[in-house]
Order: sequence, then C-alpha cells, then structure tokens
Amino acid sequence: MNIVVLAGGSSTEREVSIVSGQGICTALRKRNHKAVLVDAYFGKEEWGEEMFPLIYDIDAETAYMQAKSRELEESMKSRKEFFGPNVLDICKAADMVFLALHGSNGEDGKVQSVFDLMGIPYTGSGPLSSGMAMDKGITKMVFEAKGVPTPKGVTLQKGKCSSELADYDMDFPVIVKPCCGGSSVGVCIAKNQEEYEAALKESFSYENEAVVEQFIEGREFSVAVVDGKAYPVIEIAPLQGFYDYKNKYEAGSTIETCPAELPETLTREMQKYAELGYKALALQAYARLDFILDKEGNMYCLEANTLPGMTPTSLIPQEAKVLGMDYPELCEKLIEVSLKKYK
Repeated sequence: MNIVVLAGGSSTEREVSIVSGQGICTALRKRNHKAVLVDAYFGKEEWGEEMFPLIYDIDAETAYMQAKSRELEESMKSRKEFFGPNVLDICKAADMVFLALHGSNGEDGKVQSVFDLMGIPYTGSGPLSSGMAMDKGITKMVFEAKGVPTPKGVTLQKGKCSSELADYDMDFPVIVKPCCGGSSVGVCIAKNQEEYEAALKESFSYENEAVVEQFIEGREFSVAVVDGKAYPVIEIAPLQGFYDYKNKYEAGSTIETCPAELPETLTREMQKYAELGYKALALQAYARLDFILDKEGNMYCLEANTLPGMTPTSLIPQEAKVLGMDYPELCEKLIEVSLKKYK
C-alpha cells in the first residue's frame, strides 16, 4: 500500500508525534509498504519524482521535521491555515493515512473531519468520537451516563468559575488539567488553596476550560482496546510523582509491567470497563484508556486516548508484545482494523 504517516503538527505534543511517526513509517516499510513521513503543519514544497518511492530516507525526513520545530512558534503567529504545502495532495494520493498526530489539531477530530469530506481514509476514530474523547469534561459526562466509573469532577471556564472547591462539593487534594490537553501537559495536583489557584492559572494558560477532579491515590494502569477488544493490562509506576509528561517520555523514569500483576478478577473488570468506555464514546479501530486503582480495589477510568503514543516503547506496543505481536505487526493490525470503517 501507498501510506502517508502524518505526524508533527502544531500541538504541544509535536516532538512525541515525530518519534511516533518515525517508528510507524520504519515499521510499515519493513512490512513492504511504500510509507512516507509527512509533517502535517509544515509539509514540503517538493516531493521529488515519486510521491511514494521504493527507496526512502526516513531518518532524513525526521531530521527535517525536528529542525522545522524551531520555526513553529513564530510561524503560528502569522499563519492561519493548519495543513502545510502539498500535504492534502499527497494524502489524497495515498491508499491510507496513518495518523501519528497527538494532541490538538490531530487527536480532536478536526483533521478527521477534513479527511472525511475529502474521501481520504485514515486510521483511528472519526471526528465526533475523537472530539468527545479529547474533551475530558465530555468524556467524564459520557462515562457517568454509561456506568463507567470515573473520579468525581467538574469542568470550569476561565473567568467564570469559583476558586472555592466547596462550591463544587469537593475538597483537597484535587487534580487540575486542561480540558482538551494531551500527554499530561499542564496537569497539576493541588493539596491546598495556594496550589489550587496556581494549578488553575497553569491550566488556563493552555486553554479556557479546565477539569478539576478528586485526586485518587493508587496504582496507575492503561488498557488498549483494538477493534472493540481489550488488550492485556499494563501497570505504569512512576519512580517519582504521577504519570506526567516527564515520566511518560523520559527514559528510566517509569517502571511499566505488562501484563500487570493483578488478580484475574480485577484484570477482567478493568478490561470490561475499558471496552465499555470505548463503546460509550463510540470509538473506532483502536484507543487506549487510562485507569487508577485505589487501595480498596476501586477502579476509575480517567480518560481515553484516540491517537495514543506509538513510539516503539509506548504502552500499546508493549501490550501487543504480550500477545505475540511485534511492533511492525501492530502497525499493520491498526491499519487493518481502521479499514473496516470503509467497507
């Protein structure tokens, strides 16, 4: 197949997206696909004689994208359009676009909407479910309505909210996070009023809505759901703090165990809720749902990730490995389940 691996973009997760894209493109090339790596935001003025060449330098394209990252902030001040030069043309020429974008303008349904209108097939969920899952406030409401256990919380709007937790029938400690952020960017734990006000300020520096939820102390887990079926549970144990941006991407900062060391009953229950959360948000193809388990054995689903990290050491590849599936096979599998949307 001729495949575009669309990565980069303009979100706070751009650098992680580039690493995901590099891994996916390399893996698909090993599976004999003519895959090319494309920067969604910067694109490229010229593609050479062939859009999908037989011989292709992935590392050179990755280096180009990483170098362009230095121009992002300045470019976004003056540029209105998201897609870079030739991006849509090459996507239209592809048999499939593998979305390796993370965060806003990629994971929130906007790119998916454009591709649906243009008849471009892509991996992962459609616009509506992507948008719902990206919005942590909406995700929480859907989970509550569909019986997926989730921490008590509230969505606050910048300039229109109270700074008193008691007004929302909550008390310290709480988690404060941007409503539509990703990779735990801007997420803070507040243990007192001073930390709470600082956390709100931090969250509102990213966007105009924030989710405040009761902090649950416990063990952290994640479950991939592929084609509606849960993969093995993986436990994430940060050596310090919680599973924030640093602990997600800094080597050696987190111990990840798959399959998680849990009683079979709890494993099955978590997988059941992962599948229920996936279904509740009308997700398609694949996603990753994050959980926390408190000391009493109560589990809570925190959120769903529709385009989770796909670096070779990310969580979903680790879960797939337990099932006997290597990284290139997993990438192939995600294309296969995504194509079902178009049959």
